[in-house]
Amino acid sequence: MQLMANTRLKRSPFFDATIAAGATSFTVYNHMLMPTSYGDPDAEYWHIINDASLWDVSVQVQVEIAGPDADKLAQAVVCRDLTNVVIGQARYAPMLDHAGNVMNDPVALRVDDNRWWLSLGDSDMLYWCRGIAAERGFDVEICQPDVSPLAVQGPKAVDVVADLVGDWVRDLGRFRYKFYELAVTDGRPMGRRHEPLDSRSGTDTDVIPLWVGRAGWSKQGGYELYLLDGSKGTQLWDLVVEAGKPYGMGLGSPNAIERLESFLLSYGGDTLADNDPFELRLGKFVDLDSSVDFIGRDALLKRREAGLKRELVGLKIDGEPLAMLERPIPVKVGDDTVGTVKAAIWSPRCESNIALALVDVPHNQLGTKVSTHHENGTDNDVRSAEVVDLPFIAPGPAA
Repeated sequence: MQLMANTRLKRSPFFDATIAAGATSFTVYNHMLMPTSYGDPDAEYWHIINDASLWDVSVQVQVEIAGPDADKLAQAVVCRDLTNVVIGQARYAPMLDHAGNVMNDPVALRVDDNRWWLSLGDSDMLYWCRGIAAERGFDVEICQPDVSPLAVQGPKAVDVVADLVGDWVRDLGRFRYKFYELAVTDGRPMGRRHEPLDSRSGTDTDVIPLWVGRAGWSKQGGYELYLLDGSKGTQLWDLVVEAGKPYGMGLGSPNAIERLESFLLSYGGDTLADNDPFELRLGKFVDLDSSVDFIGRDALLKRREAGLKRELVGLKIDGEPLAMLERPIPVKVGDDTVGTVKAAIWSPRCESNIALALVDVPHNQLGTKVSTHHENGTDNDVRSAEVVDLPFIAPGPAA
């Protein structure tokens, strides 16, 4: 199968660098091309587990909410309490529709007074935010700014990023971000500053504006570099690659194996359009009992009272290693279909096939024996499976 490139598929500021680095496959996410491999999936997995890995994740597009009512709109569209979030702090904050269904699961970052960025999963929220603003008469401006995230993940990510921007990142808290201007002279990072640098000070000095945050879509620890000038994508990429050489940093992408082992939700992959946060095990990220109001709150109160009808669970599946699924497969108890496997893959560290599945109550209970039918469309490859606890592997202290 070949993906036909066209002008409707946007390329990230790092696209040319990823091609030059040998990217071998891409997927489409938020109308953008995202590299998914550089040709050696096994090496890419072990880089994120043992060393560090560089990812182009510009597909995490930002929706900017700015203006006098920015705080009100940001609070309306996410189900976390944002009251005490300070500038430079972010929170994982699912977005709900009026029926309490999860529509996206962004990280909400406060970048200034009356200014927020929502770093999005794979669904269009720009128009949703504009619609809610109009519905409620909020005085805001909503746009998609020139912000392109680049991720460095893995246990040695802190060393890579510290060598690039300074040791201050070692003390940066989880989900904390700091504005930073990286001055580059003769191709080397120089004159690092947290305040704007006068670019007129010398023609040999260039400035790369960033927000640097301790976050990312892995549980191995890491950082995100939010590039604020898309024209400097290749320049920043090359600087990070150079900083990573002493630490054995490899190239990769959000890793399918590691994210399943760690139980990181993939919105749109693991989810259905009518899933509420409780079904997706996101209850701790819903401030339903706080005083704040948000879209979907009343519906969610009713759904919580009614109780679960299905839940996203972990499965360990017997048999030979499975490749990553290309389509969902059924979960059965006897002849009855009781759920759907949404993602599955062989885990080297678990030495087992692991999966996430949406399963009906009461078959979501730990230890429940089920079967799965392979995606080849026949009953010839039936695998025994068992419902197990999540995550499959707990994160280490560095994450």
